[in-house]
Amino acid sequence: MSRILVVLGIVLVITGLLWPWLGKLGLGRLPGDIVIEREGFRVYLPLMTSLLVSLALSFLFWLLSR
Repeated sequence: MSRILVVLGIVLVITGLLWPWLGKLGLGRLPGDIVIEREGFRVYLPLMTSLLVSLALSFLFWLLSR
């Protein structure tokens, strides 16, 4: 359990450091991501981005479990 937490922490730090470059990939602005903007109000539902991240992580965990 401690090993998993350490690896998760390292992944979060690396993601945080790479965030400026990861933002340029367009993952938050894919077709299928819903943005509702009103005066003084904003709702963001990243449906397609969540789906792609889920598929990538599922594939990664499948590879690691083999």
